[in-house]
Amino acid sequence: MTPMPSDDSAPTLKPGDSYVQSFARGLSVIRAFGADAPRQTLTEVARRCGLTRAGARRILLTLQTLGYVRAEGRLFELTPKILDLGFAYLSSQPLWQFAEPLLQQLSSELKESCSIAVLEGSDIVFVLRMPTRKTMGMTLGVGSRLPAWCTAMGRVLLSALPNEEREAQLAKLPLKAYTSRTVRDQQELNVAIEQARQQQWCLVDQELEDGLIALAVPVTGRNGRVLAAINISTQASRTPPQILLEQGLPRLQETAQGLSRLLQIKG
Repeated sequence: MTPMPSDDSAPTLKPGDSYVQSFARGLSVIRAFGADAPRQTLTEVARRCGLTRAGARRILLTLQTLGYVRAEGRLFELTPKILDLGFAYLSSQPLWQFAEPLLQQLSSELKESCSIAVLEGSDIVFVLRMPTRKTMGMTLGVGSRLPAWCTAMGRVLLSALPNEEREAQLAKLPLKAYTSRTVRDQQELNVAIEQARQQQWCLVDQELEDGLIALAVPVTGRNGRVLAAINISTQASRTPPQILLEQGLPRLQETAQGLSRLLQIKG
């Protein structure tokens, strides 16, 4: 089973001086492509974006002219040039430049996959990943999204939000059962997130995928603001939760603190 990003309900916006509807529609067309639908017909794109065929066609042809989309017969797909948009963000943020060698060292020492993610809406988005052995059924990389509420990094990031903002986000989410262990009760989920806030770490044991365990801690910038989360992920058959806590948490916290210091000095 492949977890899908949660479906955020975007606010209703009207065209005006501060909102360009055609640009927003172009972004929605780009976002329509993903691992579940890498190649689509015009009709499929229009349906996924809530556009007319004529509207979707104009946007796709514009993206094709700019080199972000290519067509093969009736099918459209993104080109590697689309990565320019993501790398523009990554290269503009000092966090990822400082983080890569630290994350690489952590992953090498623990011989486990390590990642850094940020909160975007009700999802986490991976901005850096050092995979070792395969821990998940799905392939994750920079730009991959997972639902925040049932991931260790997501709960760490959600715990840093003001209470009202966090409660508003969680209230509108369908708490899907990814495994038999997935927390689906709102009150229980709130308790888990509050616990993550108090202890400054979170362990999620096979809630997103059977066999997958992840441990995460926050990364802070100036003024103590949480900017990202860093994690270790492993398989329960290889590293039980208690062993992951005993062996991984101290090194994970040390890495996060080192990165936080660099951000406070140079960020």
